[in-house]
Amino acid sequence: MGISSLKDCVGLHIVAQTPFCANGDLDLDSIDSLSAFYYEHGAQGLTILGVSGEQTKLTADESILVARQFIQAAAGHRIIAGVSSPSLAQLVTVTRHVMAEGASAVMICPPRDTQSDEDLMRYFDAVFERIGDTPTVLQDFPGHSGVRMSPPLIRRLVDAFPQIGVVKEEDLPSVPKITRLRAELGNRVRILTGNNGLYLPQELSRGADGPMAGFSFPEMLSGVHALYMAGDIAAAHTLFERYLPLLRYEAQGEWGIAIRKEVMRQRGALHCSALRMPGPVLSAQDRREVAEMVARMNIGFQFDAGGGD
Repeated sequence: MGISSLKDCVGLHIVAQTPFCANGDLDLDSIDSLSAFYYEHGAQGLTILGVSGEQTKLTADESILVARQFIQAAAGHRIIAGVSSPSLAQLVTVTRHVMAEGASAVMICPPRDTQSDEDLMRYFDAVFERIGDTPTVLQDFPGHSGVRMSPPLIRRLVDAFPQIGVVKEEDLPSVPKITRLRAELGNRVRILTGNNGLYLPQELSRGADGPMAGFSFPEMLSGVHALYMAGDIAAAHTLFERYLPLLRYEAQGEWGIAIRKEVMRQRGALHCSALRMPGPVLSAQDRREVAEMVARMNIGFQFDAGGGD
């Protein structure tokens, strides 16, 4: 295990939604259709239990149940499980269970009380003392965690903990930071990008290995990466720009996730588009605006503004 198991972590590793029923119960049955949808549209793997997967609304037992179902539906694809928690004990417990179920790696974002470089080194020393050689994605997402990690600090972490095989880079501005990370790390680790894929073409141009983002049209994310890797940069930008209005609209926290889930329900990926409470519910005006925007995009999909679960 360790870093070698993540050396081929390239391409789209989409941040998967967590399906819920209208009453807030887990909809484990939808995980099969959701997984098939992602793989059909170019996902090389999934990142489950992430921020946009509503991980903070799940108990540890529920996180393990969700992971088990995604792993059973993986069909040979990589499953990376988000295990970040302010409780080190819970992080360790969930890590042990998801890895025993067959996850490929875990993703860890440092908690808010790790503010200095030495705090971060001590924190990850404690983490890896407990989870051993578990392959790990380091999530650099200060907009969520409040923790800023400089490229030299990330190099220190990678030097000290070879279990870190991927950096998920979401610090803004992400584009110049990817350049600095490549200068610090070379090709020792993979760099995948988040932030809903909003800056994907520019991030790929700076050396990112692919997107780790959620979007209701994952075929755009995988398509842009494939075109970029094939050297057809103009076509990659054209494809990206066709979907940009909806991509931008979905990048609005939980309200954007509500839009994403409803689009995916209408595309047949989910039985129900509900977020677990507390969470937004789309109004009639919201739905009309999304329908009008999608119609102007001319992407071969008609959003049903009058639909519902």
